[in-house]
Amino acid sequence: MNSNTFTTKDGTRIFYKDWGAGQPIVFHHGWPLSSDDWDAQMMFFLAQGYRVIAHDRRGHGRSSQTDTGNEMDTYAADVAELAAHLDLKDAIHVGHSTGGGEVTRYVARHGGNGRVVKAVLIGAVPPIMLRTPANPGGLPIEVFDGFRAALAANRAQFYHDVPAGPFYGFNREGAKVSQGIIRNWWRQGMIGGAKPQYDCIKAFSETDFTEDLRAIDVPVLVLHGDDDQIVPIEDSALLSVKLLKKGTLKVYKGLPHGMCTTHADLINPDLLAFAKA
Repeated sequence: MNSNTFTTKDGTRIFYKDWGAGQPIVFHHGWPLSSDDWDAQMMFFLAQGYRVIAHDRRGHGRSSQTDTGNEMDTYAADVAELAAHLDLKDAIHVGHSTGGGEVTRYVARHGGNGRVVKAVLIGAVPPIMLRTPANPGGLPIEVFDGFRAALAANRAQFYHDVPAGPFYGFNREGAKVSQGIIRNWWRQGMIGGAKPQYDCIKAFSETDFTEDLRAIDVPVLVLHGDDDQIVPIEDSALLSVKLLKKGTLKVYKGLPHGMCTTHADLINPDLLAFAKA
């Protein structure tokens, strides 16, 4: 199948790619990006004989710039509609960052009936990013208020500064900086809608996935870089793996949040080994 769109029950048009045949692997992108962020993984797994699928979350990429439904329950419901539309069975769902939250909620609530056999969380936001009385190690609300203020004031500049700095670790001494990667991040972000991307900040920072993690019955691989400056490992992966019934954690020394792009040569073989296990 080629790239296509389908319309959800509430009238939102969701863009997706569906390439190849074989066992399906569904990729869920981070904020404020699109399915294009998975190029390195989709090409790799397509060559390995898998069916690779990735969608642009509502409000992002080439999907509708809706001003409603930009929260995790609806994101997960959209994925459930996509899985039904494509009649996916025995799928592996792989989520990065915000997409890891989307995978967690989708698998917990909609992953039964043979739809999902495994999941992967990469640099993922669960259990919850925000500092609360129950999550004292989280980031203060001021961090996310800062994101919102920067987006509203000058989204184009903000969407340059994030990839040029902490997202890929390009602000670290000795980093090998790629202008192409920075520009591609900017391109993906600017295609999406400012309003849904603004709303998504609340979705990825304030949603509590604790009970979703506890509810998941399938094997889950948790991958995280220990120099992740966007989703610090201590309050994410290290906690999530303790809540999962069948969780396995792999930590990459010195790797950044966007390691699927900068270090695909390390990440892809580990994803393949888990897919085949």
